[in-house]
Amino acid sequence: MKRSIGAICLIITLFVQSNIATAQDTTSYHIVNTFHIASSGKWDFIALDPGSNKLYQSHGTQVNILDRTTGDSLGVILNTTGVHGIAFADELGKGYTSNGKLNNVTVFDLKTDSILNQIATGQDPDDIVYEPYSKKIITCDAHSNDLSIIDPVTDKVIATVPVEGNPERVVSNDNGKIYVNIESKNEIAVINIKTFTVEAYWPLTPGEAPSGLAIDKKTHRLFSGCADTKLLAIIDADNGKLIDTFPMGAHCDAVVFDPILQDIYASCGDGTLTIVHEVSKDKFVAVEKITTKKGAKTIAVDEKTHRLYLPTADFEPIPLDSPETTKPKMIPGTFQILVIEK
Repeated sequence: MKRSIGAICLIITLFVQSNIATAQDTTSYHIVNTFHIASSGKWDFIALDPGSNKLYQSHGTQVNILDRTTGDSLGVILNTTGVHGIAFADELGKGYTSNGKLNNVTVFDLKTDSILNQIATGQDPDDIVYEPYSKKIITCDAHSNDLSIIDPVTDKVIATVPVEGNPERVVSNDNGKIYVNIESKNEIAVINIKTFTVEAYWPLTPGEAPSGLAIDKKTHRLFSGCADTKLLAIIDADNGKLIDTFPMGAHCDAVVFDPILQDIYASCGDGTLTIVHEVSKDKFVAVEKITTKKGAKTIAVDEKTHRLYLPTADFEPIPLDSPETTKPKMIPGTFQILVIEK
């Protein structure tokens, strides 16, 4: 009888361990590759062209172009000093970079990556997107507190939309409205893209310093990474109601959403990636927080392969007697892009 009980206990133990291992295998993400880029300079957003296999990485005074599968270098777009983001108007065969220190946007050919034009914008254009409803390019001009609306057919600014603080990140519902994180006001601005007017400001309390922003266009949910309070806030995109919040790491600068897996990813400069799963429009569960690498604060998701791409570098140790505000120095030649998947 004792043997039977022991055998049963062993079977139960193995069954539980097997289930735990299976659960871990299905939810755990890993760094599967690292793309190395030898050139120097700071970085910001990373972007995947939906019309090709190219990955575009902002990097100081240039944009590096890589094959998103192999990491091989495919070219460089020069003279984009202070570049933040990259957007694509694929039907016109054009790409756009927001050049923060030049107060302009560079237009380039998506086939050859050669520069076609430059467009003056507001001060310090940061985030940049192609908005499919209006078929316009939009920049968040951080230092002039406005948005520049660019017609990609003529490559001219056709409207400027003032907002009441620093616009950080913009997303669209593809149905006439865009949403903008106002970093300095802890708000989301709701803008009618048909009239180029602000319709509302929604507070993000208890979230502060919203940076990264993503949207689920089916469930009408916004996902805002509030850096100062280390919170991922989930907002109803129809009325601004706070649905839920989840803790995340420090120095979040980007949030992305995979509409197939229904997973939300918040990348944080402290070297962590918070993953939250959308069960339904009003139910969300924390999946895990994985270790990435210090400095990996921005992110892009490939919705076909579900791979994640996070740029970062290696850093020198901070001397012990340094002030708390001291930032670590990047080790030259160590710039890299982490490739993460399940």
